[in-house]
Amino acid sequence: MEPLFLLFGLMLTTIYLEKMERGGLFDKLRDSLDDPISWKRALKIMVLSTIGSAAVMNDSVVLIFSGVVVDLCVRHKVANSLPYLLSLSSTANIGSALTMTGNPQNILIVSLAYDDIGWVEFASNMVLPVFVASIINTVMMLTYYGSELFPGSSGFAENIGIMFAGNRTPEMLAQEHAYHARQVSSPDKIQIEPQGWSMWSKMQIVVVTMFLICFAAGFDVCVVSIVAGCVLMVMAAYKRQHYDPRPDDTQYDAEGNPIPPKKTYDMDGNEIEQEEEELITESETTLTEVDYGLLMLFIGQFMLIGSFNDTGVPQQFFFATMGTCADDMTSVPCVYWFVAIITILSNVASNVPVVQMLAATFPYANPYDWMQVAFSATIAGNLTMLGSAANMIVAFQAAKVGDRSFTSERHAPFGVPSTILCLYAGTFVLTVVHFSAECSEKLGDCD
Repeated sequence: MEPLFLLFGLMLTTIYLEKMERGGLFDKLRDSLDDPISWKRALKIMVLSTIGSAAVMNDSVVLIFSGVVVDLCVRHKVANSLPYLLSLSSTANIGSALTMTGNPQNILIVSLAYDDIGWVEFASNMVLPVFVASIINTVMMLTYYGSELFPGSSGFAENIGIMFAGNRTPEMLAQEHAYHARQVSSPDKIQIEPQGWSMWSKMQIVVVTMFLICFAAGFDVCVVSIVAGCVLMVMAAYKRQHYDPRPDDTQYDAEGNPIPPKKTYDMDGNEIEQEEEELITESETTLTEVDYGLLMLFIGQFMLIGSFNDTGVPQQFFFATMGTCADDMTSVPCVYWFVAIITILSNVASNVPVVQMLAATFPYANPYDWMQVAFSATIAGNLTMLGSAANMIVAFQAAKVGDRSFTSERHAPFGVPSTILCLYAGTFVLTVVHFSAECSEKLGDCD
């Protein structure tokens, strides 16, 4: 049940951070993504997606920001929005590998591992592989989609000059001039004094900071995430009842004069007093935003895979495919074959069921083994569009607003080479630098 509690807590926290205040923390993050220069806009999306996915959860981040990215593409009249959508989805998966709360499979790994794995231990192991994978993915993104992100550029050498020497092509200068012209002429941009950080935004920052500190301090992640969500829920309810303006139900006549409310009478001719305004509860508003369908999906998935594991088929499959490496799957060179198997299975059966099957096959795997599983199962999600829920959410959210550029055929030319390079470069770094034990303390294997 721990993964479900944690998923619910993270959803609750993310939703209240987004919905609490118009112009608040999340709106400021959205506004920070806008930029007249295409490559800077893509880079900002990648940075925000990476950090956000590590802090909360990749599915929540892409759910919130997919529409924002499409809106930016429409605003800047971008002919091909795929580089920006791929920037969001690919880095959401890579960034989520950094922490145990970054995605559902990491949450499941920590709950199923025989030895205890702390939040700091998990992050310290993943920081270098994730950093290397992020650099590779970014370089490939800026190279593969150079014509879209560096309009008018003659090639890679000029792109370097644009990024590091501040050079501009005529096409880029035209884009900047058009952007600033729109800013000046837009009626909703008429000189309004920029708002600073409100009291509620500052309180959100305090809650998020304490949320991450408690994770790092080793407190139970399920309790921390649910408590953070509940604190934000109480703050939002208090703000709605005592600070937000009441809805104005006054009706007006043709001349603009307010129409007094109609009086009603009972059978005896006595005037019926209007009832007091009914309080709006959280179950009627923000709590309806929680993706209960996703929670039910994981419940059904856990039950199905648990029953499948009882047949013994997954165990036999892994032992057959690993061969002589089954007893030492994360040693070199066995680890590279092990990563390949996980990558293929994650794109066929999804990464969460694969992790559940591995836990049944290797119940006493040591913490280092699980670090390799966590990294490979997460990065493997970028191989195909169907490889992770984050990719599907981006495609679905973009399609909802009429952008159908994110398809399997258009994802593959970038996704396949980028994922293979990120996967094996990160795996190599993790084999060289890791801090988790290659033995089980609970079994007494460690000297």
